[in-house]
Amino acid sequence: MEVKIKENKEKKRFEAEVENKLALIEYIRAEDKMYLTHTEVPSELEGKGIASSMAKQVLQQIKDENLKLVPLCPFIASYVKRHPEWKEILAEGYKV
Repeated sequence: MEVKIKENKEKKRFEAEVENKLALIEYIRAEDKMYLTHTEVPSELEGKGIASSMAKQVLQQIKDENLKLVPLCPFIASYVKRHPEWKEILAEGYKV
């Protein structure tokens, strides 16, 4: 399922509203890095590819902003492992 994300800078997260429920990816920006810390999709919406769609869009934004990714969230780390084309944006010293 393709979803549209928006960045909520005040709450430091990317959000997507799906079926009147909120899915999110939380982050910390520091210097030239973006630390993705937590991904959450409401249980009723799990298994629909929402988190994967959000991850792809967030990673593209990180790349577009010339930032480096620090994948602290286990879901994001496993997404990058399954999609090795994103390994190029990993911050130095981080492996998945």
